Amino acid sequence: MDDRRLPGIRTAAPVRSQADRPQQITSPEQRPERPGRTMITTDHRVIRSWAERRGARPATMPGSVLNGALGVLRFDFPGYGGAVLQCVGWEEWFATFDARRLNFLFQEQRPDGSMSNFNRLEHPVPGLR
Repeated sequence: MDDRRLPGIRTAAPVRSQADRPQQITSPEQRPERPGRTMITTDHRVIRSWAERRGARPATMPGSVLNGALGVLRFDFPGYGGAVLQCVGWEEWFATFDARRLNFLFQEQRPDGSMSNFNRLEHPVPGLR
């Protein structure tokens, strides 16, 4: 048995190359290096612009609000079924986003060039925030 299988021993994940990392975006004027490129930002203007071009509104999951603070952050896209989301204001959504020190991962286009709605909120990766 090698050390990767011993209880309590953890091996580090392989280091990603710069090309594998999301492209950092700091202004709405920046564009992806190529269609399908995953990007990352904390810039409110970038996030809001991305969402508004898709008709998406800031939202949260009903029942996830605790002591007046938003719970799960989402975007409500027009025409998509599924869970009923509770729309909230941009100010409240961004206040929660900032308080949790989140990053916004997203795509502008799929690799085939069509518009992408891919997005994910995640905690910061060292060196990207």
